[in-house]
Amino acid sequence: MSDLAIDIQNVAKRYADHVAVRDLTLAVPRGAVYGLLGPNGAGKTTTIRMILNIILPDSGSIALFGQPHLTAGATDRIGYLPEERGLYKKMQVRRVLKFLAELKGVDGRTAEKRIDYWMERFELKTAEKDWGMSKIDELSRGMQQKVQFIGTLIHDPDLVILDEPFSGLDPVNAQALKDTIVDLKARGKTVIFSTHLMDNAERLCDSVCIIAHGDKVLDGAVAAVKAAHGTRVVALSVANEARQQIAHVLADRSLVTRADDQNRYYEIELAPGADAQVLLRRVLETGASILRFELVQPSLHQIFLEKVGATGVEEGMSGQG
Repeated sequence: MSDLAIDIQNVAKRYADHVAVRDLTLAVPRGAVYGLLGPNGAGKTTTIRMILNIILPDSGSIALFGQPHLTAGATDRIGYLPEERGLYKKMQVRRVLKFLAELKGVDGRTAEKRIDYWMERFELKTAEKDWGMSKIDELSRGMQQKVQFIGTLIHDPDLVILDEPFSGLDPVNAQALKDTIVDLKARGKTVIFSTHLMDNAERLCDSVCIIAHGDKVLDGAVAAVKAAHGTRVVALSVANEARQQIAHVLADRSLVTRADDQNRYYEIELAPGADAQVLLRRVLETGASILRFELVQPSLHQIFLEKVGATGVEEGMSGQG
């Protein structure tokens, strides 16, 4: 039995003159939470659609759980939440969910039990109100997203694929989604989700792959990725009134390659050959009151900017993912 939930080898996809995915190879271990990261238009959604056999790759191979993804029944082991949400607006919630469960071969009695479980978990069924008898278009947007997420999980899939799952979620619903992802991993499920929100990926993912312009630019365990970039980053915090005082120090490219203002502190990438102690001395010479000065591992956001570049992010803010 393969230890990989997804094994992609040298996959490519082209649309006319546009290369959506170029020679992509990646491996997603069973039981892992895996992040597919990149700006819009990077190739994330195209990759997901090839995994799901919605579109076929022009070249390369894809295996699910050690079997070719074209194997009969392979996709029945997958739960998929598309980026573009869509439910039958005039159907009752319970009927929609039961219909989705039966499409995946779940019998009616089992489906009803699972619907009750998930609706209670996502607070769509409480002592005060059961939204299961309501039509989809009577629900708020957040509730509709919960219903679609339940539909993704109703057949108890081994592999859960979520395309931009946090898009449009308020903090409460986003936390409910994060808690569910953690629970799915604890149950041995594999979760892969695409996102351009680095904070969520950093908190949740065991491993990540960064894609830009159809190319893989980085792939690996989050801890290893951060450790490999972690010797040249300083977290610096100064009193608000001292920010202008240190601006010229942070602008010195012989000392600082990049200073990312996180509002409460700066995440600073040291220039090649620069010494953190020299940076500390230069900041002290300005008379600034230092609240924090610490060598740290960079955030995934910082690594993403380093690998993709701000220009690449701006170019990718629209178009096919």
